[in-house]
Amino acid sequence: MTDEWQGWREATEAALYGPEGFYVRPGGPGPAGHFRTSVHASPLFASAVARLLTEVDDALGQPDELALVDIGAGRGELLTGVLTALPPELSVRVRPYAVERAPRPADLDPRIEWRAEPPSGVSGLLFANEWLDNVPVDVAETDAEGTARYVLVRAADGEERLGDAVTGADAEWLTRWWPLGAGAGAGAGAGAGAGGVGAEAGLRAEIGRARDVAWATAVATLDAGLAVAVDYAHSCAARPPFGSLTGFRAGREVRPVPDGSCDITAHVALDACALPGAELLTQREALHRLGVTAARPPLALASTDPAAYVRALASTGEAAELTARGGLGDFGWLMQWAPFPPGRPSNGGNRGGRP
Repeated sequence: MTDEWQGWREATEAALYGPEGFYVRPGGPGPAGHFRTSVHASPLFASAVARLLTEVDDALGQPDELALVDIGAGRGELLTGVLTALPPELSVRVRPYAVERAPRPADLDPRIEWRAEPPSGVSGLLFANEWLDNVPVDVAETDAEGTARYVLVRAADGEERLGDAVTGADAEWLTRWWPLGAGAGAGAGAGAGAGGVGAEAGLRAEIGRARDVAWATAVATLDAGLAVAVDYAHSCAARPPFGSLTGFRAGREVRPVPDGSCDITAHVALDACALPGAELLTQREALHRLGVTAARPPLALASTDPAAYVRALASTGEAAELTARGGLGDFGWLMQWAPFPPGRPSNGGNRGGRP
């Protein structure tokens, strides 16, 4: 922790992943101790990922070894659930990898390989559930003249002030993906910052360029297969005007202070992360495709098998939570085949390029 003024990206990196960072602190409860993800909401989520892995296996021709890479694995909850849900004939061919900066949990399934970075040259499914929102980003805010400036933060107390104008690659990213106000981007790259002419003071944006790079790097580790990012998301047509940076601690949203005491997160511009050929869905749409629906069990089952009816009713409630509009169902799913979707020509090899 420092009393010096830093950009939010630098401060968040230290707060989350430094020696005593929120996510890597020894003995900490992990993400599940502070917020509830789809993985923790219901085993239906892991079962859906297991079905997706089966689809990837079929698309790849059922290779002898099928990678399952979980980026931002927490304490391995998703991998544990998927391995439990897989049919035995597929489970024996799956090689699971947990990619996480925190130490390996003592009681984790020994089949799971624990790594700080994703493996390269593998084929299978790469799944990143609520990972990109914790890839640190810089924050920009328009000043009284409408110029976008970096927001600096003091780690000790979270106080902020404006720094230098945003220029160069960051300004270009704002211009394309998160324009701030009318005529946004005027003068970008020429020292004028990325604010728009006449832009309102106080507009904010999270500069997602680091996330674009992180996602492209992750996808490039696959020789063949599907990469999926699931996260809080927004699109270019509906960016939050004052940004989305926030904190979480013990299940409650709190003011973001980069002192290591809380999670620091911001919604993801998944449309900016998308590589050529990607598909963007809501979680509701994606899980419906994978058979997770909130359809009620037939009432007749209550008479013929009451216990089965109660179990089915509970499953219906969990499915409803995972797919609810205004809740988890609104999460974005970015689905990216590498190097290209099965049955579709590569068109000259766009892998790893930007749209």
